[in-house]
Amino acid sequence: MTPESQEITTKERLLEAGLGMLLKHGYSDLGIQALLSETGIPKGSFYHHFSSKQDFALQVVDRYMQEVHQGLDMSLGNHALPPLERVRLFFELSREKYRREGYLGCLLGGLGQELSGVSETFRHKIEGCFNLIAERITDCLEEAHQRGELAADQEPRQLADLLLDCWEGAALRSRLRRDPGPLGAMLDFYFAVAAR
Repeated sequence: MTPESQEITTKERLLEAGLGMLLKHGYSDLGIQALLSETGIPKGSFYHHFSSKQDFALQVVDRYMQEVHQGLDMSLGNHALPPLERVRLFFELSREKYRREGYLGCLLGGLGQELSGVSETFRHKIEGCFNLIAERITDCLEEAHQRGELAADQEPRQLADLLLDCWEGAALRSRLRRDPGPLGAMLDFYFAVAAR
């Protein structure tokens, strides 16, 4: 193994562990020492890859977004399905991911709630991530609109933003209850209303 691949492996291990810890504990309760104990990685290696706890958390968000984009590619890119079914599939895949993680919800929503009032850096970062997701969903909803699957007066970008807003609220309720019920109810309601 080359030193470069070792560095990538170490960084990836830190990001992967950090993703789970941030999801479970949030930013304020994320201790660098706890992360190092979890991974068995020395402190110097952490600071070789990340300049600070904030830098680390921002890179964890980037790592999380890689997973989000994979889910979007898998669902929105499945042209065997009609566009509204592809959009719903993305959220159903997300619900399944939440189930595997114990219904801890969305990292973006959790960090957004925790940090948007105290950190402009995180507020801009997370809003930017939500905008990227909304843009991709909008493209699919545009296709549904063109096919007449949405009412003529419905604006795809507004529908995409509303869908994300509703999902994040349902994800919070799901986390509070440790129960998928709010996620499924929200999807059923949204797609019943959105579809023509």
